[in-house]
Amino acid sequence: MPGLTSPDLEILFRITAAAHTAVIQASSSPHRADVVAMGADGSPTEELDRVAEAEILSVLDREAVDWDFLSEEIGHVRRGGDRTLVVDPIDGTTNALRGLPFAAISLALGRDHLDGIETGVVYDFYRGTTYWATRGGGAFCDGRQIHVRPWNAKTELLFANLGRYASDRTVEMSRQARRIRALGCASLEIAKVAQGTADGYIFENVPASRNLRATDIAAGYRILVEAGGGISDLEGHPIGTFPLTVQERTSVLAWGDVEFLKARAPRGPP
Repeated sequence: MPGLTSPDLEILFRITAAAHTAVIQASSSPHRADVVAMGADGSPTEELDRVAEAEILSVLDREAVDWDFLSEEIGHVRRGGDRTLVVDPIDGTTNALRGLPFAAISLALGRDHLDGIETGVVYDFYRGTTYWATRGGGAFCDGRQIHVRPWNAKTELLFANLGRYASDRTVEMSRQARRIRALGCASLEIAKVAQGTADGYIFENVPASRNLRATDIAAGYRILVEAGGGISDLEGHPIGTFPLTVQERTSVLAWGDVEFLKARAPRGPP
């Protein structure tokens, strides 16, 4: 793939290809939406997630890499390495199960916390587009370097998580935005902010136990930062020290241009 600079990336690309194939094969099963277990974070695991996760672990075995493994389905699996592969096997499971073409495979490799992520890959499940970044190496989409776009209030587009649990701040920011979209796939939405498709992304639920995990945002975090954007929680605190675990959660405000942040910074309590 053009722009490839890292052996780690080669493995991550092979993982996404294998997981995509496995999920396509399983998608015709009448049991694809069955809840087959409860995940390490307490959320239900559907059959499609299980299939993708199992294929990813199988590729790691075939590649003979000792990376630890972290996903919302099975938690933290120690494999003897000093780095952790942070995985959301299907980000946007509800979309995938209902035939809405907006879902992704999210992979991030690094240590300890979000700032420790060295490599991030987000694979657009339906379009076959791959976003990736390496720390200090820029961000790319299918081999072409990507950058965030300058903010313009007249052409503004904000991605947001809306619904019954959305915080008052999320609703208020959405009202201010020129245009709003709620697409249901955090990793891909953040990657599209990095690409300049949107100006920002906001996710904050009440209660906070319904916010995002490292598995949702680790790859997107690296891609957005390398594309020139920024990311914090809705209190304005940087989240670079947010740990690679499925036990903790955070609100997320991602932006391309700091002028967007100045104009749309959330105010008041959640």
